[in-house]
Amino acid sequence: MNVQKLQAEIDSYRMCTPMSSELQEKAARYLPGGSSRGTAYFDPYPHFVSEGKGSYIYDVDGNKYLDFMINATSLILGHAHPDISAVVKDQIDLGAAYSGPTTSQIDLAEILCSRIPSVDTIRFTNSGTEATMMAIRAARKYTDKEKIVKIEGGYHGSHEYVSVSVYTPAHKLNPAGPTAVPEYGGQPINVSNEVFVVEYNDAIGMLDILESNSDDIACVIMEPVISSFGYTPASKDYLETVRSKTRELGIVLIFDEVQSFRLSSGGAQEYFGVVPDMTALGKIIGGGLAVGAFGGKREIMDCFNPTDGGAEIAHAGTFNANPITMRAGMVVMQHLTPDVYSQINNLGEELRAKLSAVFSELNITTQITGIGSFFGIHFTENEISNYRDVITTDPTVKKAFFLGMLNEGILLNGLSGSLNIFSTTENINELASAVRRVAIRLFK
Repeated sequence: MNVQKLQAEIDSYRMCTPMSSELQEKAARYLPGGSSRGTAYFDPYPHFVSEGKGSYIYDVDGNKYLDFMINATSLILGHAHPDISAVVKDQIDLGAAYSGPTTSQIDLAEILCSRIPSVDTIRFTNSGTEATMMAIRAARKYTDKEKIVKIEGGYHGSHEYVSVSVYTPAHKLNPAGPTAVPEYGGQPINVSNEVFVVEYNDAIGMLDILESNSDDIACVIMEPVISSFGYTPASKDYLETVRSKTRELGIVLIFDEVQSFRLSSGGAQEYFGVVPDMTALGKIIGGGLAVGAFGGKREIMDCFNPTDGGAEIAHAGTFNANPITMRAGMVVMQHLTPDVYSQINNLGEELRAKLSAVFSELNITTQITGIGSFFGIHFTENEISNYRDVITTDPTVKKAFFLGMLNEGILLNGLSGSLNIFSTTENINELASAVRRVAIRLFK
């Protein structure tokens, strides 16, 4: 694909979003690059949103978009669900935040503990980043070991020990296999020394690292459905191998289910039948408000128990278990019945099949990934199994296709996305038709 086709999509986007362009210029005067959130920015500038309703968002220029980004998968009940709006308004009138606990944290904790196989007890945070950070801290205390294992290309938030080998450029990858590569300049050198990096779905490589370093490794942290690869699920055999070996060696297995929890009532661990020691959560459990949580075996989580002499690990947070968030999260959990999971997961199957059919008909080589209500599009010949399979995609193609879809009224999360309870077959057909038009513009 030539750069002129990318420029044509940029020009079309600019023509439709003049007010967003003005707002970006204003925002850049007060915010670095006009942004407080990496995923909310894209070149040439983001569209500024005015409102959302159901499966759609609207920008300040009056453009309407069918939303498959759905705030990074978090809005599984869609935008402005009336039941969430009602409890948020009710709680605001009672008080937005208190210094003491409320019954709402018990209610949400009870349902999460009852649904998630690995979670005996749970604590709330305000982000998935905090959730994974505290889970790793607990694993280190519980095992009295320091090092961690993570997946090459796996994202677990922005704290230091997981900010290793996440978005490593192809030219920095070790051809011999995964190594710990710092994400940012100025990271302490000991961070990379404390992290082992392994390839996704590589059981042999994982076993080698675990067996050779078992005296030093506190935990393995991984997504059972890896978000940065277009929601590619791990193979069940791989998950079972990792589970068996970590249990044998006394290493804590942490599943980052910040996104994959939407796969079933008990998350990916229930779906695959592989139960970790700890689980990190976020996204859908807050009903659209800032949230995170981590939980696991009682004996591990007891290091946070403040009774009987005080907690071994202090864990504060002014807005942890905020009653607005807790009540909104309960609404989500109450709506997510087995029938609802079946509905959106079946629609996901239909969506991935229709995308595959479009690209096959046009004779354009792609890989369609995803599971349940997730999907991803990859312009590569490589079957997607690990980070090195996805890094080969031409970034110009990715950018042009994303903007092309935006120009068609479709919002994706890069080249991936997810469904919500308002998604329909008509929405999927709308997506497939837009994909066809953009693909013809860019490749034919």
